[in-house]
Amino acid sequence: MEADDLGSYVVKFHGAGQGRKTLVAEIISGSVARAIGLPVPELVAIEVDPVLGRAEPDQEVQDLLRASGGLNLGMDYLPGALDFDPAAFPLDAALGGRVLWFDALVGNVDRSWRNPNMLQWHGRAYLIDHGASLTFHHNWPGAPNAVAREYDAKDHVLVEFAPHVEKADAELAPMVTPDLLREAAERVPDEWLAGEEGFDGPEQVRRAYTEQLDARLRARAGWLPALAAARPAVRETRPGRNRPDWLAR
Repeated sequence: MEADDLGSYVVKFHGAGQGRKTLVAEIISGSVARAIGLPVPELVAIEVDPVLGRAEPDQEVQDLLRASGGLNLGMDYLPGALDFDPAAFPLDAALGGRVLWFDALVGNVDRSWRNPNMLQWHGRAYLIDHGASLTFHHNWPGAPNAVAREYDAKDHVLVEFAPHVEKADAELAPMVTPDLLREAAERVPDEWLAGEEGFDGPEQVRRAYTEQLDARLRARAGWLPALAAARPAVRETRPGRNRPDWLAR
């Protein structure tokens, strides 16, 4: 979408099936990543007028626009960006370690070799789509159990680059302060947090996110060793495995 600042953005709508929590995860995780120097496109809140749906010919998109009036999430559109291809775009092991460490911190389950959620733009890798992170917020009563949980990295798209995880930990852990986490949570609009079950208002929800991520950071002795020792999963690469039957014959 083109906004009134003349910028173009990829917009995620709060009326989509995943709901507001996906947008919350995008804002908090993306803000933390940018604050520690990882390449994430700029994130903004975008006010969408549901009247836009009147001129939309596609019924499904029309319904989505009508259901998403108010604030939605925008990510800076990178024109001409390509999907990240690990075979064609070798990545520095230091950057790979920082990305893997960050994904383990926020519990991002969606940066696999099947779906990298990375782009190549002007010779640089960019991280996108963090809506599948912070999975603990789908079950707040069980959130303490996720604090020291190991991160399964065997399918991570960057594990085959021998990422320098220990070096990344030494560099990034001191940067992830409670103040940084608090500032990331404060970027979430009140209306995306209002009505969260078990909490007395948006400020209490923000505090819960801050405390959960801070506890996750302090408990990294429980998940860092397995992360550093992670090896890529064995994938079937036998020639012809994915050929259609008629071609195989």
